[in-house]
Amino acid sequence: MIKAILFDISGVLHVDNAPVTGAIEAVQLARDEQKVVRFVTNTSRHTSTDMLQSLLRMGFDLSMDEVLTAPGAVRLVLQQRHLRPYCLVHEQLRPEFADLDQTSPNAVVIADAAEGFNYENMNRAFQLIMEGAPLLGVGLNRYFRQNDQLQLDAGPFIAALEYACDVEAEILGKPASAFFQTAVTSTGFAAEEVLMVGDDAFADVEGALAAGLRACLVQTGKYTPGDEEKIRHPGAWLCRSVVEAVHRVVNPSDYYSNK
Repeated sequence: MIKAILFDISGVLHVDNAPVTGAIEAVQLARDEQKVVRFVTNTSRHTSTDMLQSLLRMGFDLSMDEVLTAPGAVRLVLQQRHLRPYCLVHEQLRPEFADLDQTSPNAVVIADAAEGFNYENMNRAFQLIMEGAPLLGVGLNRYFRQNDQLQLDAGPFIAALEYACDVEAEILGKPASAFFQTAVTSTGFAAEEVLMVGDDAFADVEGALAAGLRACLVQTGKYTPGDEEKIRHPGAWLCRSVVEAVHRVVNPSDYYSNK
């Protein structure tokens, strides 16, 4: 039995800051049915606080302790290891790391930097890594959907630095198992009792299944037809939206009886 649901945010609960039809009610239904809910995201154009406020303005009911972000995971690692980051991140995300010492950087942090991914900045990151700085990535997402268009995410730029420096990035958001385990631990349940709902076949679904969770790919957000065929681990659900995913959790007998 599924006892907790991890919701990806962008593309699952909302698209371009407009709630997916029925998403607000679906989250509330999960709560009403005593399912523990968490909101997990690699989205790196907003701080954790900004993301929470944005969801509240849309009408979602949640609290800060229910939100787990990849930038937050990166920040924690930087603090724990006493690292001084060179942050190649989006301007809107800079406040997340503003109070950390960033003089004489000895670590490189890569998130979705948009226009910040220019030669000068990428070359600076390259030089630091070649000098021994670890490469920390928010996630390996290849792209996301914005304004009804697919946009490059941080993954391709992390891959470029890995190739140039002959190193492997430490990924601290999805699809890293440690990120999923942190989310699972926060629910108090076992991994097999937790469902991840996402629109990214690789970072959300493959990552969750590899970490021992259940997983559902929704056909909203960045989803494109055929994405489900890219999932190598068995057992993934395919649902039209987060609404169908939640109904499948709370009414499993009805779902299967109608198939």
